[in-house]
Amino acid sequence: MFDINTKKKLMLPFLFIVAVNASVSVAQSKKEFLTEPLIKNIYTADPSAHVFNGKIYIYPSHDIDAGIPENDNGDHFAMRDYHIFSMNDIGGPVTDHGVALDIKDIPWAGRQLWAPDAAYKNGIYYLYFPVKDKNDIFRIGVATSKNPSGPFKAEPNPIPGSFSIDPAVFTDTDGKTYMYFGGIWGGQLQRWATGKYNANGSKTDLQQDNAPALSCKVALLKPNMKEFAGKVKDVVIVDDAGKPLLGKDHDRRFFEGSWMHKYQGKYYFTYSTGDTHFLCYAVGNNPLGPFTYKGVFMKPVQGWTTHHSIIAFKGKWYIFYHDTELSGKTHLRNIKMIELHHNKDGSIQLIDPFK
Repeated sequence: MFDINTKKKLMLPFLFIVAVNASVSVAQSKKEFLTEPLIKNIYTADPSAHVFNGKIYIYPSHDIDAGIPENDNGDHFAMRDYHIFSMNDIGGPVTDHGVALDIKDIPWAGRQLWAPDAAYKNGIYYLYFPVKDKNDIFRIGVATSKNPSGPFKAEPNPIPGSFSIDPAVFTDTDGKTYMYFGGIWGGQLQRWATGKYNANGSKTDLQQDNAPALSCKVALLKPNMKEFAGKVKDVVIVDDAGKPLLGKDHDRRFFEGSWMHKYQGKYYFTYSTGDTHFLCYAVGNNPLGPFTYKGVFMKPVQGWTTHHSIIAFKGKWYIFYHDTELSGKTHLRNIKMIELHHNKDGSIQLIDPFK
């Protein structure tokens, strides 16, 4: 039997979803959105943007309405393929390059093709993707192409030692490439808390409020960009006193959707707090951390949460993100972008997704 406090905690995800769904209609009726969706003919989310060959390429999820009821495992996010998009200029037309990878062409895949990312090295483009294997465990795969828009051919197996969701790949100025990944609740990160997968583990988080929060993971990639070069490490976020953020700190702790960018020699680890819907940033002196929490840089969007990327393009910085302006439903999203500003002291100016 659960005591009343445990029951309350287990109800939190459901209550959050109800609250968010209720807030959607309020936001639609009372607020104006800051910017327009980039793509309106299909639903897109989780945009990973990169500059290749002087153009912006966007690698998002492709949301579909699969008719699956919402639940905390995210089964209603039943995506099956990826479209890749490109832009020559900010504000210019967006080109849809069609399906670049389909779940049926991934030999080891089971279901749910979630948020991807991409990278380039030595004449090859790499598409990194999380998908549940045939045992319903999220792993991260890689596919390759000689063109940034694909099509991409998947490797026959997932990256050894990979797990959970939301790969974000960062190549430093020294040429080393790192993958950041992980997401709790439906992303299964909490099931790997002991280092081994526990299918009967918590469905949400560890529910250890006074212990250090679950960490995003990071691994150095081998030069072949298809394997980890060593052990997977924790991305530790600390407060100003150098103490790790705690599990109960839902306004600041990592949940999912990480990204890395480098600005004036500092490493900016950015991420979503998930159930509290903030985008936050923490800054460190090397890509492995630790990272000191600095604050919120985007207020909650309309929808369950957001998943972003940050790039520099023609002397300015931009953030790509998503909300649910077109559908009003948490699982049918649309991607957007807006300029992002760093202050002179290195802090990031706060963005409100509504006018």
